[in-house]
Amino acid sequence: MEININCDLGEKSKLHSNINDPELLKIVNSASVACGYHAGDEQTMLEVVLISKKNGVSIGAHPSFNDPENFGRKRMNLTPEEIRKLIIDQYEILQKIASTNGTNVSHIKPHGALNNMACEDSELAMILAKSVHEISKDLIYLVPTGSKMEKAARKLNMKIACEIFADRNYEDDGNLVSRKKDSAIIMDPDLCKKHVLKMVKNQALNCLSGKQIPCEIDSICIHGDNKSSLATAVSIRDNLISNNLELKPLNKMKKFN
Repeated sequence: MEININCDLGEKSKLHSNINDPELLKIVNSASVACGYHAGDEQTMLEVVLISKKNGVSIGAHPSFNDPENFGRKRMNLTPEEIRKLIIDQYEILQKIASTNGTNVSHIKPHGALNNMACEDSELAMILAKSVHEISKDLIYLVPTGSKMEKAARKLNMKIACEIFADRNYEDDGNLVSRKKDSAIIMDPDLCKKHVLKMVKNQALNCLSGKQIPCEIDSICIHGDNKSSLATAVSIRDNLISNNLELKPLNKMKKFN
C-alpha cells in the first residue's frame, strides 16, 4: 500500500522557526510551502524548493489568508473573488520560483483558518476547489479527509489526496480539536506513530473519544512548526516502513498517474 508523508514548510516568521526544514526534507515525501502570506518569503521558498528538488520531494503551495501577524490562524470573511485571488496569487509566487529552478508545484493545500473554515462551510469549500481547478486540472488538491473540502473537490472530479494529521486529535464530527484546547496537539512522537499507523491501517480517523470514522487516507501531515516535528517525522516514517507501507511523493503515487 502506498502512503505519503507531507509537511508544512518554509514557515519562518516571528512566531515560528524553520530551523528543522532541511532535516525534515530528508524524511518527508511532499512539502507544502508557505507562500509569504502567513509566513515565509521568497528566500525561504527558494530554500525549500532547492532542497526538495535535490531530495525527490514533491512541492505544493500552502496558501493562507494574508495574516502574518496571526500566522494565518485568524478567521476572515472575504468575497469569492478575494478568495480566488488569494489562491491563484500564492500559487503563482511559488510556481515562478519552482519553474525558474527546473521543477513545478504539483499540489495545493490551504493553510490555517482558511482551511478550517472551508472544512465547515460548503460554499467556501467550493470556492477554493474551483480556484484550484481553474489553475490546472493536473494539480493535486490536498484536503482533510471526510471534510466539506473533499466533497466539493469530488463534485469537480479533481485529483484529490485525502490527509490526516499525525500530531492532532479529532472531534467526533471528524474536525480537528481546536488549538484553544489542551488536547489539540499530540507532542509525544511515540503516541503520534501509533495514532498514525492505526488510522492508515484501518482507513479511519481516531477520535479523542475513541470513536472511529471510516475515511480515505492518502497522506499524513506533520506540522513543521512544532518542537517535536523532527522526532515525530522520523518515528512515523520508520514505523510505516517497518509495517510494509510504501512511501511516495504525491505526484508519484499510482492513483495520480
